[in-house]
Amino acid sequence: MSPSAVSSTPSPGVQASELTASAVAQKIGASANLQPLDASKLIFTKTQTPMAVPEPGDPIIATSSQCTDHMITAVWDSTVGWHAPKLQPYGNLSLPPTASVLHYATECFEGMKMYRGYDGKLRLFRPDANCKRMLVSATRISLPAFDPSELEKLIKAMIAIDGPKWLPKSRPGTSLYLRPTMIGSAGALGVSTPKEATLFVISTFMPNLSKPKGLRLLASQNGIRAWPGGFGYAKVGANYGPSLMANGEAISRGYDQVLWLLNGMVTEAGASNFFVVWRTREGVIQLVTAPLEDKIILDGVTRRSILQLARERLTIEVVERAYTMDEIVDAIKEKRMIEAFAAGTAYFVCPVSAINYRDQDWQIPMNQGDSGDYAALIKSWLMNIMYGRDEHEWGVVVEENEEL
Repeated sequence: MSPSAVSSTPSPGVQASELTASAVAQKIGASANLQPLDASKLIFTKTQTPMAVPEPGDPIIATSSQCTDHMITAVWDSTVGWHAPKLQPYGNLSLPPTASVLHYATECFEGMKMYRGYDGKLRLFRPDANCKRMLVSATRISLPAFDPSELEKLIKAMIAIDGPKWLPKSRPGTSLYLRPTMIGSAGALGVSTPKEATLFVISTFMPNLSKPKGLRLLASQNGIRAWPGGFGYAKVGANYGPSLMANGEAISRGYDQVLWLLNGMVTEAGASNFFVVWRTREGVIQLVTAPLEDKIILDGVTRRSILQLARERLTIEVVERAYTMDEIVDAIKEKRMIEAFAAGTAYFVCPVSAINYRDQDWQIPMNQGDSGDYAALIKSWLMNIMYGRDEHEWGVVVEENEEL
């Protein structure tokens, strides 16, 4: 059945920021007497050795290593607070071998993109949501607090300078990946709150991760990605390193990602949120994804956007609840499964074609051949906002600075 669009009242959802609101408030209160992060103090140093922009299809794009000319850095310490941030030439960081990040995983990051619109404008997609989530992540691992709006200003300052060159107007409909990161950089061993931290923002090319034949997922049987009361909701490096072995095993067996289960419950697909569209036994079409309450999954910005748009524009029922892989199998057996897809900044909205569970491949319908109807429609809505075809408050235009 093809999806139809209507207007409906969105139902409230629990956000990760709400789950940790008291901890964030406590962290901000503890730093009240220190210098805050202040984008107005940004010091500009333009590169004297500009790099070449790769042409579309250049092999270096597939390595995800080609960064733009500049980066943002800002250092915090426990006596002063935030020092003046810098926009400086892209380059290596200097860290002592005893840096907290190297021993205790005091690191968090964000994944977002800047877009060259079909109208020629540079845009960010919901940057406020990314910056607020990074505050939540930083607080979870005892890194310093900051005003998310100041981080957003720093990101805009960097892409205002690098965007015109690295996302030229001659390439509408293209994007670059942005990686704001914070690490514990104090040079001292000891399991304690870092007394120094370094914030940096870089931008890089990323390969196209779309899967024309759909993602093939391998459901986890033994390992788990996150657990109730843990830090699965925070975007911290400690969530990702331990998952690489399982992901490598999935790839070696012909699959693209791991579908992470917890006691049989579906959580995430690789590093993406996971959605199914099925028909209940009562005939109700539902869009279903795992909930945030137990702090198991990431409060994805793409996830949040999909849920809001679906509630506003679709006639189907939108459900955030715990559900199991056995429920998916039953829906497939009973021909109630309509489609499934993963969603996140890297994979964007990527249809799922098969899930291996208990050594059996379960095929997921893709009504359009390379996508399901709902995934295709939702993807088009998001792309139209990101690339300026639809005016929307989520598509934040950045004024370009070509004079520096």
